[in-house]
Amino acid sequence: MFETATIKPTERGLLYRRGSYAGVLLPGTKRLNRLRRETAVACRVDEPFLPPDGPLAVYLQDARLAEQLEVVEVGDGEYAAHRIDGRFERLLLPGLHAFWKAGGQHGFQRIDTREPDVSAALEPELADRIGPYASTLEVESGERGFLFYDHELQRELGPGRYRFWRGPVKASIQKVDLRRQQLELHGQEMMTADKVTLRLNFVSTYRVSDPRRTLEIRSLSEHLHASLQLILRDIVAARTLDRLLAARDEAASEALERLRAVGAASGVEFLGTGIKDVILPGEMRDILNTVLLAEKKAQANLITRREETASTRSLLNTAKLMEDNETLYRLKEMEMLERLVERMDRITLDAGSPVLEQLARLAGGAGRR
Repeated sequence: MFETATIKPTERGLLYRRGSYAGVLLPGTKRLNRLRRETAVACRVDEPFLPPDGPLAVYLQDARLAEQLEVVEVGDGEYAAHRIDGRFERLLLPGLHAFWKAGGQHGFQRIDTREPDVSAALEPELADRIGPYASTLEVESGERGFLFYDHELQRELGPGRYRFWRGPVKASIQKVDLRRQQLELHGQEMMTADKVTLRLNFVSTYRVSDPRRTLEIRSLSEHLHASLQLILRDIVAARTLDRLLAARDEAASEALERLRAVGAASGVEFLGTGIKDVILPGEMRDILNTVLLAEKKAQANLITRREETASTRSLLNTAKLMEDNETLYRLKEMEMLERLVERMDRITLDAGSPVLEQLARLAGGAGRR
C-alpha cells in the first residue's frame, strides 16, 4: 500500500497524485500511497526548474514551491545574464524562468537589446559564451570602421573584434581601407590636339586621409576612376602627340596636381602618378618609324661627311708638312716603297727622276695589271 521515495540533499522533489501536481518534497525519505497513485519526481537543485508537464506559472501557484525557487521574468527585447555565486552561468531569453534557491546565490542582470553593443553589458571574456544570440564583426589592421544602427551612423571604430546582440536593432560596420592603393587606367582611347587617337595606360597611388568623408561617396573607386578619365582627356587634348611623347613627366605632374584637388574633396591623398604606356594605331606607328629611320639616315650621312672632311683636312695638312720638310718627304717615300714591296717581287728605279714619281708610276702600273 505504501512505498518510499528518497530525496537527496542536492535534490528537491515534486509530488504527483493521480498524475496531477500535489506539492513539493524536501530532502528526506517520503512515504507514497499507492492507493492514491502517488509518485515523486526528483529535480537537481543545480539545474533550472523545468516542470515535466504544464506551464511554469501553474506550479508557481503553490506557495511552498515558490518559496524554494528564484523566479525571473525576461521581457520582450531583453536578455538576462544569469549568475550563480557571482559567476556567469547562462543567458536567459524572453520568458519566465525559475531556479532552485538551494543551488546557490542567484543574480540576474537585465540586458536591453535595443542597445546592440554586447560590451556595454558583458565582460569581453564572456563574449564567446553567448553563442548564437550575438553576431561578430571585425575591423582588420589598416582599416577604419564606422558603426551603424539601423543604417544610422553611431561612431568610428579602430581595428578589433566587435559583438552585437541579435535583436530589434540591426548593427552593421562599413569599413574603409587606409592602406596605399593603386588607381589604374588601361587602354583608354584619347585624342591629342593634332587629332591623333591613341590609347593610354596610366597609374596612380593614393591613400584615404579622411575616412569619414569617403562615406559621402557611394563608390569611391568608381568616383576616382571617372575623375581620372576626365582629367587625362583634358591633358591629352591640350597637347600634340610630339609634345606628349617628349614630356610624359610634365603630363603626369599636371595630372597629379589636378587629382590632388579632387582627392581633397573626397578624403583621399594622391601620392604619385605616371604614364606607363602610350599605344599608337598601326598606321601612326609606321609613319613614326619612317620618320625615325629618315632622321637616323640623315644623322649617319652627316657623320660620314664630317669624317670625309676631317680626312681631307688631314691629307692637306700632311702635304703641307711634306712640302716644307725634306726629311718627312723622304719618310713618305720609304713608306710608299714598303707598301709596293709587299705587292711586287722586284722594283727597278731610275736615278734620273724623283723616287716618288717613279713609285707613283709603278703603283699605277701595278694597279692596271
